[in-house]
Amino acid sequence: MAARSLIAAVVGAILLTGCTHMQQAGDLSYEPPVPRPAYAEGAGPLVLIDESHCNFHTATGRYAPFADLLGRDGFRVEPLGSGFTADGLAEATVLVVANAMPVVGCDTWKLPAVGAFATGEIETLIEWVEGGGALLLIADHMPFPGAAENLADALGLVFINGYVRTDEGESQIRFDAESGTLGDHAVTRGRDGQEQVTAVVSFTGQGFWTLRDAEPLLTLPAQTRVRLPRKAGKFTDKTPEFSAEGLLQGAVFEVGQGRVAVFGEAAMFSAQEYTRDGELRQMGMNAPGAEGNVQFALNLMHWLAGLLE
Repeated sequence: MAARSLIAAVVGAILLTGCTHMQQAGDLSYEPPVPRPAYAEGAGPLVLIDESHCNFHTATGRYAPFADLLGRDGFRVEPLGSGFTADGLAEATVLVVANAMPVVGCDTWKLPAVGAFATGEIETLIEWVEGGGALLLIADHMPFPGAAENLADALGLVFINGYVRTDEGESQIRFDAESGTLGDHAVTRGRDGQEQVTAVVSFTGQGFWTLRDAEPLLTLPAQTRVRLPRKAGKFTDKTPEFSAEGLLQGAVFEVGQGRVAVFGEAAMFSAQEYTRDGELRQMGMNAPGAEGNVQFALNLMHWLAGLLE
């Protein structure tokens, strides 16, 4: 994995040059403790983080805190810059694909949606999973669900290319065991009671449903709505919307000998900072109220790697 100094330089460049959309950057000062690493340092399974599809979240960018967390848990983390090929995936245990976009039109965040993945790539990826690989697929709010639609379809998923918020317009959505919106699964139970997760928080994202047997982890609660703008972030009183209650933001299932985890929100697995109204704010594992997200992320990766049954 790239050294932290390199990560800092990359993120610094992002902050200096800005980006087309909200200026988010990885919070490199955020280092939550990992009191019980799953593997010896540098001896764990290989995790590849996709950087070959104009990804909004990468190991050296907005997912740097996620990559660092996994590294401190013993995973070996590397970027994947060559697309999905049998040779490129051969040594990996887990592939993380977060907010992929087509290389041509990467900054065109409006309808119609353009797919990020070639047909041959999808076939190679499915074959790799069927043979025992593990995929963490994340597609956040519009335009990312539209860009990943062809891969979602191949996995028996229906992504909704919109935004999910609360009825009051809040971006943070809480899932907890008490309400039943956080599923009872190995991912929430962990290896023992010390790793049990009772609540997590997501930040906007999309909702989806499955056409296959899948175990829900995050089920959108009442008082949440889907909005469907034609251009990312542009809403009017005529923007179509409907209730999101019962849609999923997280689910897991098996494909052949492999495992798949799908999430409709990306920031919950990172720690990011951004400025709004002149105030520095946090979004992700570092946000107030999202303390359970750290253990949830570790448990999820342990399940994908086969450590949890």
